[in-house]
Amino acid sequence: MEKKNSTQRIVMAALLASLTCVATMIIKIPSPLKGYLNFGDCIVLLSGWTLNPIYGFLAAGIGSALADLFSGYVVYAPATFVIKGLMAIIACCGFKLLHKKIGNLPSRIIAGVAAEAVMILGYFVFEGFLYGFGPSAVNIPANGFQGAAGLILGCVLVKMFEKGRLIEF
Repeated sequence: MEKKNSTQRIVMAALLASLTCVATMIIKIPSPLKGYLNFGDCIVLLSGWTLNPIYGFLAAGIGSALADLFSGYVVYAPATFVIKGLMAIIACCGFKLLHKKIGNLPSRIIAGVAAEAVMILGYFVFEGFLYGFGPSAVNIPANGFQGAAGLILGCVLVKMFEKGRLIEF
């Protein structure tokens, strides 16, 4: 596959933003503090692993924030935009730093774990200011579970994208 032009990058970012929104909204499992668990993280990580940091940030942040807005979690949307965007940047940069040294899958796992740790910490801090840090700690295990599921599904999806030659490294 040849180098992508800016139109292709914009289209891919828009596609991943849409997929992030849908994956976030399609299955929502309520969490203790008025939030919800979802499968959007797999697309957030995919955005980071397949796009550059700016496009990845925008795809992950916009798609996730739109899901919050459409689902009635308006108060979460700004924090979600930043947290999910940062996840994509960490997934992108971590992968780029490591993949030539340790291979694709191990670098995705390490970068994905770091990105998911930012998600857990980000929502802990955000919800801590909203509800108090004691109650916010209740969501840490649920966010950890969501992160683990997102990482596993993200690794499966990126492998499918590679086999289908939709992405190239």
